Amino acid sequence: MIRAIFTNSFGILISRITGFIRDMLQASILGANIYSDIFIVAFKLPNLFRRIFAEGAFSQSFIPTFASSRQKSVFTVTILKKFTLILIALTFIVFIFSEYFTKLIAWGFSDSLIQKAAPLVAINFNYLILIFLVTFLASLLQYKNHFATTAFSTSLLNLSMITALVLSQELDKEAIVYNLSIGVIVGGFLQLIAHMIAIRWLKLDRIFYYGYLSIKRKKTKIQSDIKRFNKGFINSVLGGSTAQISAFLDGILASFLVSGSISYLYYANRVFQFPLAIFAIATSVAIFPKIARFLNSNQEDRAKKMLKKSFWILLFALSGSVIVGIIFSREIVWLLYQRGAFELADTLNTATILSMYLIGLLPFGLAKIFSLWLYSTHNQAKAAKISAITLGINIVLALILVYPLKAVGLALASALSGFILLGLTIKHFGAREFLDILKSKLLLVYIAFVAFVIIITLFLKGISSASLQL
Repeated sequence: MIRAIFTNSFGILISRITGFIRDMLQASILGANIYSDIFIVAFKLPNLFRRIFAEGAFSQSFIPTFASSRQKSVFTVTILKKFTLILIALTFIVFIFSEYFTKLIAWGFSDSLIQKAAPLVAINFNYLILIFLVTFLASLLQYKNHFATTAFSTSLLNLSMITALVLSQELDKEAIVYNLSIGVIVGGFLQLIAHMIAIRWLKLDRIFYYGYLSIKRKKTKIQSDIKRFNKGFINSVLGGSTAQISAFLDGILASFLVSGSISYLYYANRVFQFPLAIFAIATSVAIFPKIARFLNSNQEDRAKKMLKKSFWILLFALSGSVIVGIIFSREIVWLLYQRGAFELADTLNTATILSMYLIGLLPFGLAKIFSLWLYSTHNQAKAAKISAITLGINIVLALILVYPLKAVGLALASALSGFILLGLTIKHFGAREFLDILKSKLLLVYIAFVAFVIIITLFLKGISSASLQL
């Protein structure tokens, strides 16, 4: 387990480092203005789906069903064919009605900005097909306990976008965002090629060959598998995407605020996602296939032991990240972004929002591993219900806090909803089982210490003063 977690963490670390280099160039070349806002809006939909797919929703439904299916090859080919056709049709619809979709994700944009952003939305949306194919192949690799390709491949997307930025930096900003969008598509193709090579190397391509030959004869034998997957997938998308949808909604509400607000939220959320990815997501991806196998083979004790060990790893890693992140939020943002068109005022605004986001890092991260129990036992419906409640509370909090605190209020609302998510997830996991993990009295002292440091830090930094000038 530790080896798998380390492989995932290290791969994601490399990907995030290249991602920050990309963000540094993007901030330096574009700044935090209407052009950066336009690109972020254009990349919003495919990036949302990328996070939902790549960070577990698809694999959380596919892997348990695949593991229990008696016709694995036929089931695999059927799912691949179905999703590919749906996404091709959806991409075509977005291409035809790009202005309507742009208006949907950026309500506050003027008509002239909608017209500028719409072509970019159409271009970027093609990435969705590519990232689905990548995620599909990644699920098969995960089942075989191969994590390296998926963990490292995101760097290919970042390197492609970095190349586009470097080659375009002397052009006008409108041309830069177009070239950056092309870089997204090229990066998607590179990710897909890397996964195809890994599939071939592990000889998993035979699954597609046998499935294609047998699909007509054995299609009726997988109907129960397909129904179980469809039900689980819809619920997994709802249940595993609270943080992503919250950030998505933040962007919509921020489009009504002053220019740059979308960019501040985006850059702050990118930093927030760093520890969430290298610790929580890496851990959940690594342990999920094994937990699913243990539970399917009635080895519940082994599954709980693995979950308990993962809990302690995440608790210390994430709480440390929260303390360091909040204390040094300005320094982190200054180091990553403040250069070129990204000025001191942009740094202060982004750092304040980052501090708010980080309040929710611990609950969002811990909720990921406890939700694995629900997915492994095909209880995606419970996870979806938890997510719906959390999301509803987040929307209410966002609408309440956006008026007095502007973009800061949106980040705070998202963070507070994380505690709701964790509480409800633990309730359905089992309060007694959770208390068994918390046997040590030292844990209470540890939690109290972390809470004390965070509260004092927030007080000293004057976060609650709502001094952000937006």
